[in-house]
Amino acid sequence: MSFKIIPNQAEGVSFEDISILRRMEKPFKSKKEALKQDIIYLYCPDEAVSEVEAIAVNYEFTIVINRYDIDNFSKKVICHFKSAALGKQQRNFLVSATECGAWVEPLVSYLDERLKYTEVSLLHSSYFLHQKAFSILSQKRTQLVKRFLDVTSSLAILIVTLPISLLAALAIKLESKGPLFFLQKRTGQYNKEFKVIKFRSMCNDAEKDGAQWADENDIRVTKVGHFIRKTRIDEIPQLINVLKGEMSIVGPRPEREIFITELEKVIPYYRFRHAVKPGVTGLAQVSYPYGASVEDAVWKHKYDIHYIKHHSSFLDLKILLLTVKTVIFGMGR
Repeated sequence: MSFKIIPNQAEGVSFEDISILRRMEKPFKSKKEALKQDIIYLYCPDEAVSEVEAIAVNYEFTIVINRYDIDNFSKKVICHFKSAALGKQQRNFLVSATECGAWVEPLVSYLDERLKYTEVSLLHSSYFLHQKAFSILSQKRTQLVKRFLDVTSSLAILIVTLPISLLAALAIKLESKGPLFFLQKRTGQYNKEFKVIKFRSMCNDAEKDGAQWADENDIRVTKVGHFIRKTRIDEIPQLINVLKGEMSIVGPRPEREIFITELEKVIPYYRFRHAVKPGVTGLAQVSYPYGASVEDAVWKHKYDIHYIKHHSSFLDLKILLLTVKTVIFGMGR
């Protein structure tokens, strides 16, 4: 990642001749072309520059910040961040860029589509205050279709996997003492708690010392538990939660309230994930490797917010197919 930070030059820029550039207009043929540019131009208040620098160090494209001496807007990506804090002349510059063929949009929206996750550290309340931008929240038809697919696919998967479930149940009971199923309170849609159902994969007294983050190589996991976790067999009973309407096939993974209380202190808008039903699988699970730390939770939240904003039946199908791939190769969680 490289930065080219130009001091605020808005006062020295003349906008009188900028209309001449309209004759040289060469707009992008599609959004796809705009998302592949090696350089994007960002305009933000000087005090916001450090926020962008902090999250962009690993980007594979260059961000040029607050350069107001551009003399040709043809095929340029112009992004803005906290534009309400810019001066009138600076905002006029952005309007002129739009008129002259540049691709202009908020930085968060541009990064959202280019990176396929949401930079949650750059979010502010206005991002969430346009419910119509979240079809999964605002369109009843979308919700009904998702529920129909949840019920039909859950029933189908439960029937197809019945032999596997019976073998898993037998193996669990033969290996260790304790209940067959593991029931644990998780926080679901609208912050309502419910009991998630899973095949038990840990020893019976796994949390005798209190709640703990699950670790990839957790010593509390039994031999059978390690296998059914790796293959996601332990998740099959959660389809009962789906049939009960407590979960969806695809959505943010449900978390425990004790951890949510801690995570929301350091992760912006963490509880927004509860605007939708939690899922048996999700975009974070197929996009990010197994993790059990606050940093991992931040990354998974980036994918969860992206999923809620860009939900579609096609995206759900894509996540399901990626889940199958994840199970086959034993990756993620």
